[in-house]
Amino acid sequence: MATNEMNSETRNKPILEKLEPYMGFLGPMAMIVLILAFMGVMEPARYFRLSNLNQILLDAALYMPMAMAMTFVITQRGIDLSIGSVAALSAIIMAFLIKQYGFPAWTAALIALGLGALMGLLNGLVITKLRVPDLIGTLAMDLVYRGFALVLAKGLVLARFPDLITEVGRGQALQFLPTPVVIGLMTLAGGYFLLRSTHFGRYTVSIGSNPEASEMTGIAVDRHRVYAYVLMGTMAALSGILLTGKLNAIQATSAPYFNLHVIAAVVVGGTSLFGGRASMIGSLAGVLLLSMMINALVTLRIEFFWQSVASGAVIIISVATYTWLGKKDRDGGGKVGSALKNPDNAKLMKLGIAIALMILVLSVISLLAGGSASPSG
Repeated sequence: MATNEMNSETRNKPILEKLEPYMGFLGPMAMIVLILAFMGVMEPARYFRLSNLNQILLDAALYMPMAMAMTFVITQRGIDLSIGSVAALSAIIMAFLIKQYGFPAWTAALIALGLGALMGLLNGLVITKLRVPDLIGTLAMDLVYRGFALVLAKGLVLARFPDLITEVGRGQALQFLPTPVVIGLMTLAGGYFLLRSTHFGRYTVSIGSNPEASEMTGIAVDRHRVYAYVLMGTMAALSGILLTGKLNAIQATSAPYFNLHVIAAVVVGGTSLFGGRASMIGSLAGVLLLSMMINALVTLRIEFFWQSVASGAVIIISVATYTWLGKKDRDGGGKVGSALKNPDNAKLMKLGIAIALMILVLSVISLLAGGSASPSG
């Protein structure tokens, strides 16, 4: 009898409420479908050719390891803005070990991963022991790591690495999947297992939901936060190795936008910036979405700098949408039309439309200014 009542309640739920648990995956997938449909109309021959699809996968693979680790960091109510510098410094040191000191490629790569883990450990200790907020602490460490990379490289571009490095960065492990894609998918699969089937994953969600309550139940909150940053540093170093292999070169200024891209992918995938909610499959969908979007901008010959505008807009839209879906005070049992009758919700909707219009106006002004500008002299 009770089972029948529960089934009846489930059937009577509004469709939006039923889909809420899956929005982390369905949201980016819907955007992917829209991009495919749009490009199918605008540039089908160029966008859907095999070489371009392979390029999208290669670009996405670069961010998959970091997206996996960032999912844990953000779920614990943290953030890591230093991953680009960690990737660059790890790769620079690996390059010097190989080219100047004759280390075998696999040994240098393992040392780079260890250095990434060490930098992640330093980030975690700065945050948990010195009580520096995650945002400020990792931003400061980003400057430190990037400074070390600049000092070491001295403006040099280090290039031409052994076959092992290039195979990892752009080789073909399977007939239909490049090696970096296989590595990226393996890291996400490992992250999914950690999140769903281990104490580390359960503690991560618990800490993000309520750190104080987690501490009272006996969870070593600071220690587990440090673990997440160590994992993040290791995966950033792995991405630095993948980047080096992909380009067959590395320099100190490499990977400047890694943090923006990875955070955007994880947030778009449904992991809450406020902690306590994670979606590893959503992070994969978010990585694919952003890589497809950037590739679409390139295919349409839109200026490179618009990628930052697009990524920022996607973050705002995603966070606002997930915040809306997560509100517990919606009226009308999850029906959007009824929810708008709530004055607070209506104000939020109007504010969101106003912000979107301002971004649109800025975009039009930038396009017009860029189109009318002519080189002087």
